[in-house]
Amino acid sequence: MPNENTLSNENAVLLIVDVQEAFRDVIGNFAVIASNIARAVQGFSLLDVPVIVTEQYPKGLGPTAEEIKYSLAEGFEPVEKTAFSAFGAAETRIKLESLERFQIVLCGIETHICVNQTAHDLLHNGYRVHLLTDCVGSRFDHDKAAGLEKMRASGVVPSSIEIALFEMMADARHEKFKEIQQLIK
Repeated sequence: MPNENTLSNENAVLLIVDVQEAFRDVIGNFAVIASNIARAVQGFSLLDVPVIVTEQYPKGLGPTAEEIKYSLAEGFEPVEKTAFSAFGAAETRIKLESLERFQIVLCGIETHICVNQTAHDLLHNGYRVHLLTDCVGSRFDHDKAAGLEKMRASGVVPSSIEIALFEMMADARHEKFKEIQQLIK
């Protein structure tokens, strides 16, 4: 039996928090973060892992970044929210409960606000949270660092796209290994 900190594609959900167009010009490396998340969506989709996307007040902050939208299934609808925590939106909670999975792979913007509050709410509600550290960002480096440290101190498991995908495959004989390998190159 795998360690509780090892992801399983049968138990995981990818939760993308508020990677919206209004942040493009204010978050350093926004394009890299959005591209990384788009690759994560592709990889998780190949492994049949559900994806949930939230948007913080989209009337003011705009839609999900184009890079990510193109990776989502046609007709995909993000969850609109005003609470900083994605778990603060009833629709997110309902979706997570209906999936009956306990490992949440978390990423998004801003690390120290919405991602941080989401992580803490998820932990409080019994979920195991894995944070894609290569898929988060904040306007200021010190805020990102503080958010990462606070989440780690609370029990969030640091991860990355490659760590997550390879843990979920577990073996080079996995039927999607070649496709995942091409995706991360």
